[in-house]
Amino acid sequence: MAKNKSPHILNTSATLLGLCFVVLTSIKVSKMEDSTLIDETTALAIILFMASSILSFLSIRKERNTHDHLEKIADFIFLSGLIVLFLTTMMVTFNVVK
Repeated sequence: MAKNKSPHILNTSATLLGLCFVVLTSIKVSKMEDSTLIDETTALAIILFMASSILSFLSIRKERNTHDHLEKIADFIFLSGLIVLFLTTMMVTFNVVK
């Protein structure tokens, strides 16, 4: 790869991971988890962003040949997490989840 994306993936996925924790905690505190899918999709996003963060960190620490492979996997998992967050937002926006 021409450019090392691992630090950017790590930084952004860790930030979004924190955001997901805030959302999930807010849902649990407000006792809304019984009636929505938001907590399940947020939990899925947490898993994806955590995996992306770990792989990005390992990618920074590994040698070059393993580094590229881990970076590509972290990039794909990060994109999956973004898609899950987007779908969750659309469900809330268009009142799919009540």
